[in-house]
Amino acid sequence: MPSVRGKQQQAAPDVPVGGINTAVIDGVQQVSDTLLSKITVKIDREGLYPAEVLRTLGEGGVFRQHLASQNILGQTDLVTAVHAMAVISKECLSTGFMTWCQDVLGWYIENSENTHLQQTILPGVARAESLGGTALSNPMKYFSGIEPLQLQATPVGGGFIINGTLPWVSNLGPDHYFGAIARTDDSSAHEIMFLMSCAGEGFKLLRNAEFTAMEGTGTFACQFKDVFIPESQLLADPVQPFLKKIKAGFILLQGGMAMGLIESCVALMRDVEPLLGHVNCFLEDRPDEIEADYQDLGGRLAGLLADPYNDSDEFMQDVIQTRLEASELTLRAAHSAMLHTGARGYLVGAPAQRKLREAYFVAIVTPAIKHLRKELDRMLEN
Repeated sequence: MPSVRGKQQQAAPDVPVGGINTAVIDGVQQVSDTLLSKITVKIDREGLYPAEVLRTLGEGGVFRQHLASQNILGQTDLVTAVHAMAVISKECLSTGFMTWCQDVLGWYIENSENTHLQQTILPGVARAESLGGTALSNPMKYFSGIEPLQLQATPVGGGFIINGTLPWVSNLGPDHYFGAIARTDDSSAHEIMFLMSCAGEGFKLLRNAEFTAMEGTGTFACQFKDVFIPESQLLADPVQPFLKKIKAGFILLQGGMAMGLIESCVALMRDVEPLLGHVNCFLEDRPDEIEADYQDLGGRLAGLLADPYNDSDEFMQDVIQTRLEASELTLRAAHSAMLHTGARGYLVGAPAQRKLREAYFVAIVTPAIKHLRKELDRMLEN
């Protein structure tokens, strides 16, 4: 999936060219060049949350490309969404990750049967007037048999009472939203999914960790103490059919983070070639090799993005395999960029060392490499 670059600000009509809305991509590139690049180091080292950048991206149409109900063409365009995320991630993976969080928040509401949320909340999410994220890391691990579910739901009249704590949820703030899953404690013992407002009564955001990278991503622990969730905030009940519908899109959209980071690592390697090529030629994973694998991965990813609602087992296996290979190639690319740039890449403000730390995030964010391999093993057994 080659990168799509823009030179100047344009309007962002919902008119794809060759399968990609180039006006949106051009706008993203300008935001990256003029706003994001000036604060990338602050996001990484000082934990700056780039709300202005996210809202500007929303004004440019970035967060509505994959939402058919929010596009004038009525089409689900994950290809443009992933290309936009790749442009952002090439400059700053933290912001690329928050772009994914915002995209997935809209994906949840779009694919639910809750017309109330689709009419009242989704338009603001699509324009980034309302920001938020996804709390499905723990549930995805739960459904794969990796860890217990952290939230409990007690049915009451008109809704549910939620208790529990989620360790880390990203792209959050006092006025943000996120989707979450809890298991009922009644005789039905099933899972529900709901939209949570961070301003809800009984809910608290707790900052309890400092990370090696991705520090500016608005990541908090989420504490629920007798939080009432009315039926009007439900995204799915029961949750399993809904998860099957959204799972491929959830995973595939992450490809934008990987593709942008890989491309930026190749660029770093090529930048030092005139000076260090005579000795870098002895390294493995030279830029041409990473570039070739990047192009192959991008082609396969684009094919899968065109069919996000395919519910066949074969398709999901391809989705998971491609996402796994994206993580593995990201690690290779960042490792190679670090070695190619040498000591200059080891400086505190150098892009190479930051991208190496970011690459590990691509490999451990849910679904992590080990999670993906576990899922593939289960599929192959069946």
